Amino acid sequence: MSRSISETWRDLRQTIRGYPTTAFWVCLIGVSLENMDQAFFSFVLPQISKELGWTVEERGWYIALTFAIAGLCISGLGSLTDKIGRKAVFSTSMLVGSLFVTAMYWARSTFSVVALRTLGFATGGIQSPVVGTIVVEETPARYRGLMSGILQIGYPIGWFLASQFVLLMSDRWGWRSVFFVALLSVPYMFVIQRYLRETGAFIKAREAAERGEASAARGRFGELFAPGMLYRTVVLFLGEYFHVFAYGSTILLTAYFQEFRSFSMRDAVSLVGWSYGVGALGYILAAIVGEFFISRRTTCIVWAWLGSAAFFVMIWWARDYWATVVFYCLMTIFFYGTTAVKFTFIAENFPARLRATGVTFSGSLAVNLGVATGPLALSYAVSYFDGDWNKAYTLCGILPIFVSGAFFLLMPKVPLGIEEDRAAGIVS
Repeated sequence: MSRSISETWRDLRQTIRGYPTTAFWVCLIGVSLENMDQAFFSFVLPQISKELGWTVEERGWYIALTFAIAGLCISGLGSLTDKIGRKAVFSTSMLVGSLFVTAMYWARSTFSVVALRTLGFATGGIQSPVVGTIVVEETPARYRGLMSGILQIGYPIGWFLASQFVLLMSDRWGWRSVFFVALLSVPYMFVIQRYLRETGAFIKAREAAERGEASAARGRFGELFAPGMLYRTVVLFLGEYFHVFAYGSTILLTAYFQEFRSFSMRDAVSLVGWSYGVGALGYILAAIVGEFFISRRTTCIVWAWLGSAAFFVMIWWARDYWATVVFYCLMTIFFYGTTAVKFTFIAENFPARLRATGVTFSGSLAVNLGVATGPLALSYAVSYFDGDWNKAYTLCGILPIFVSGAFFLLMPKVPLGIEEDRAAGIVS
């Protein structure tokens, strides 16, 4: 086995040498910075809620509103990405999203906080499906899943970096000061312009559309619901939705640790941040397992269900700080790590002419609706169970993870979109 892995690694280095590796690093750094910017809001959410006098239910509604509106905007931007190109949307979102996050420093009312959060996430959140699409289309088919899976560590890296800035700056200059860190992302748009090029798959799909080939119409939203496409669109949407519904509820874990478990702000932020840092290992492990050992679909199911088990133990059994750290890390390794395989599995089920559109609907729209409704449902569950967050998280966190895995059981193992691209001569 070791010889086989060694040969595989040598073959991988030879295969992706050159521009595919450059594109991967440009995308990874960019999406890490974007996730860092967006994470600041979640880390200081308890402080925002206290300053503005939000109730638990109001906090849930405001989070739901921001993600629901942002999700619809991202879905539209995904269709635009299939028309004007991945690079243009990526570099522009780097600038605009970061500026909206920075502007939250001056937000002093509920309206301004909700508006800026919505605008910041709508313009910055498009990066995730765009960079994923770039890596899927630039990486050789044999290692597409591995590289696009590893790309997903930008999420935990971003959250870990955000936690360190919060710990560093909040005691010295106040918690609002962390929003200025988003300005670090602005110059990165010039890196994107310098080192990234438009993907070959997009160019070929555009040229085919310009030649008038009926099968090459780019980014037509309605085609997602055409016969032969409807089943995969709906099942992938539901699998992603329930997974991220559970994730959405975990956005309030910082509040849970402070308000229910009586951790200090520093301990809560440190716990969440370092757990994300360790959780990055789960993304890499899931990408490797899904690429070389079992199917991506099976990896999604196994990782999700192991994550739900670790989540259950963290909520109901781990009472002291370090036991909580251990099982929170295990939860992030498996539950969050599922994303490393899930994105690739979704992306490969749509052909190139619809990939960004399909990923933004069955992926990003489902993500944003899940993130919107998860915290809202959790907020009402906390009230329904008279402040018992453990029961609320069992209903709104652990159970939806299991349901998500069940939906992925309904998908075939072979990615249908890549097969359609091969038949059309777009990929080899």
